[in-house]
Amino acid sequence: MPREQVRAIAHAFLPDRPWGNRWDHYYTRSKLGSDPLYPGVCEALRATQAPLLDLGCGLGLLAHALRAQGLALPYRGVDNDAGKIDRARLAAQRAGLADTGFEVVDLSREYPAHAGSVALLDVLQFISPEAQARTLDAAIAMLVPGAKLVIRTGLEDGSRRARVTRAVDVFSRALGWMNAGPSRYPEAAALRARLESAGLAVEFTPLFAGTPFNNWRVVATR
Repeated sequence: MPREQVRAIAHAFLPDRPWGNRWDHYYTRSKLGSDPLYPGVCEALRATQAPLLDLGCGLGLLAHALRAQGLALPYRGVDNDAGKIDRARLAAQRAGLADTGFEVVDLSREYPAHAGSVALLDVLQFISPEAQARTLDAAIAMLVPGAKLVIRTGLEDGSRRARVTRAVDVFSRALGWMNAGPSRYPEAAALRARLESAGLAVEFTPLFAGTPFNNWRVVATR
């Protein structure tokens, strides 16, 4: 993302006091400044105005990226990490993000009611294959005509990139940034088949962009 947009978004994550914890601020600057995820997702959603549900939203950086890129579609983010949701709400309020909300939801127990587009960003690889199937089915059922399911995930293809991706995900868990370590990465053919069997048009796009990770953007359109 452009540096001025990154700085503006990261500013909303600064602590109230000069001596406060600045982890979210520096994480946001690094993430938005280096990860091709957010421009890729914004590009995928630019053609739709359907409300967006962000499953596993973390700090809600996608909401900030959407608004910075001029996308005004209604946004709701859910995550099982109550601390991140509290900080996401505060940052969104500071940034004045309109039509944006955040909720604590344990997706292992329930899925929120929604009709529109769905984002599943760096979620699938952290849940079991059975949970992956349930989550995909739930997300597909939420799509309305013209809406999109946008997924960012690592893929299991035996490549060096796949091994690096897993190692970094394990390290993120060890640091405590993620609530869970990686489970099983989807295989491209199986993921495509599941989405196409639901009648969706599917597109896979690599999101490497100079990184060593085996990350892909998957866009499935109703």
